[in-house]
Amino acid sequence: MNISLFLEKGGEKKKKNGSVCLSVSPLSTSASPPPIAICRALSTSPNYLLPPPLLLLFSSSLLSLSTSTFPRLPHFLLPSMAAALASPTCCCCRPSLRPTAGRRRPVARCALPTSEKRNSFSWKECAISVALSAGLITGTPTLGWSAHASPLEPVIPDVSVLISGPPIKDPGALLRYALPIDNKAVREVQKPLEDITDSLKIAGVRALDSVERNVRQASRALSNGRNLILGGLAESKRANGEELLDKLAVGLDELQRIVEDRNRDAVAPKQKELLQYVGTVEEDMVDGFPFEVPEEYSSMPLLKGRATVDMKVKIKDNPNLEDCVFRIVLDGYNAPVTAGNFLDLVERKFYDGMEIQRADGFVVQTGDPEGPAEGFIDPSTGKVRTIPLELMVDGDKAPVYGETLEELGRYKAQTKLPFNAFGTMAMARDEFDDNSASSQIFWLLKESELTPSNANILDGRYAVFGYVTENEDYLADLKVGDVIESIQVVSGLDNLANPSYKIVG
Repeated sequence: MNISLFLEKGGEKKKKNGSVCLSVSPLSTSASPPPIAICRALSTSPNYLLPPPLLLLFSSSLLSLSTSTFPRLPHFLLPSMAAALASPTCCCCRPSLRPTAGRRRPVARCALPTSEKRNSFSWKECAISVALSAGLITGTPTLGWSAHASPLEPVIPDVSVLISGPPIKDPGALLRYALPIDNKAVREVQKPLEDITDSLKIAGVRALDSVERNVRQASRALSNGRNLILGGLAESKRANGEELLDKLAVGLDELQRIVEDRNRDAVAPKQKELLQYVGTVEEDMVDGFPFEVPEEYSSMPLLKGRATVDMKVKIKDNPNLEDCVFRIVLDGYNAPVTAGNFLDLVERKFYDGMEIQRADGFVVQTGDPEGPAEGFIDPSTGKVRTIPLELMVDGDKAPVYGETLEELGRYKAQTKLPFNAFGTMAMARDEFDDNSASSQIFWLLKESELTPSNANILDGRYAVFGYVTENEDYLADLKVGDVIESIQVVSGLDNLANPSYKIVG
């Protein structure tokens, strides 16, 4: 039995006494008000109990509900919800990510039957509605009630927080920005090199002109900030950092010549090489492990740093690609318990020979062993080994454990390892238990209305602990039944603390 991904609790259809209700529940389970039901009475009469203008006014008020009531509700759904309330019928059901056998997933729909007639309203009702609207807008006190003024807030204040700019989707860039360092000088070298990707999207010769500006900017930043970069290196890694900076300077000169020769095809490979130098320099700035894991989890396998593994998969249905090796970087700086648990299972050969168990175009999932157990049974205890939900929030010095960000009330918080990249790797868990993850893992394949990069509803609910950095596009070719031949550690095994695979029995 596969552990399915769990998205949200709100949004169900209820029907009673001839009324259709759209029930919207705040996702937080702590100190949250009861579900808010917005009901529209429908009768056999062609007219609503409330005239359409007032209904429109009522539904539009949904758009201005405070984010304290709907803290994590996807805001792009609000206009549709408001429009649905004003429409004659609304049918809404929650999409499910639970694996189903031969059954299509329900899709949220809102349809208007062709047989239903348009509703009418009287001008008298309209006038009353307009008067009520004016009273709400102007705040004119009535019936002796005192007027209370409050500052107006944006209708959708969270959007400016969630989508502050184009989301970073490159796994390498996400990993670089996730490092626990604060060195502006090296970031000023990194950013123009990353911008080359966007420059290459420009049509014609202007692309290389833009690349040339990027290269010059990076070279200037390296020249001006070299001493600041060297000063940020850990003392034990300073010699290696200096060597890498020298290679970076030479590489920038080579990239400049590539651009001058108008060799567009050679730009991207050289850019990748230079960004690898930058990433390694940034990793050399991390001096030791940056925080203490809570005592209750400190005896578990912990990845105190980063590790790289190669996953070799035998693909059955692609005649052009029999075997494919996916390179995966595990990030223990932001998810030491989660990444450590996975790396420990890799060393136990737990995944070798295991089939891909789900591949639906949304995620690829595996890790469910044969038998009734839904996770790894630790031979030393005879029980399924589980790990807590582990989330590192941008700006925090250590992860939070055991609760989703909604349950913690941190609705605007952003995770350090977001579900932005194709091939984001995370732990699956039981729908109603935050701390039930064991061995089942999944890779996110694509964006959808539920998972737009930088503003999705997976972040803060599932523990991301790595990214596929090479051959990630081939994840889309995986099918149920394809076999993981092996997962082997390339580097970083020495960062694994408390490895249980070394314990006999």
